[in-house]
Amino acid sequence: MSMTDVLNAGDISKAVAAFAAADSFNHKKFFELCGLKSKSKDVMKKVFEILDQDRSGYIEKEELCLILKGFTKEGRELSDKETTELLNAGDKDGDGKIGVDEFVTLVAES
Repeated sequence: MSMTDVLNAGDISKAVAAFAAADSFNHKKFFELCGLKSKSKDVMKKVFEILDQDRSGYIEKEELCLILKGFTKEGRELSDKETTELLNAGDKDGDGKIGVDEFVTLVAES
């Protein structure tokens, strides 16, 4: 499954382009622009599965820095600062990774 199976390709491109500059990533705005915020929890879970590249059931820091690339190959890697901020926003239980329920909460809170 690819991201364009669950989200509009134009919305994804627009969202990724909005954060092309280094240290500009804002997860709240990104999830809104790509259309994920308005989707059902089932769609959010499908997006989580795509981003969980190693199928561990979690999005770890190594995968978080590639979140934009997870939406489109044209996306950039997040900086260490952006990755840490995203992890801190999503990791509600403090285990250093984001589970599916934490991801759904992160998107919904945005």
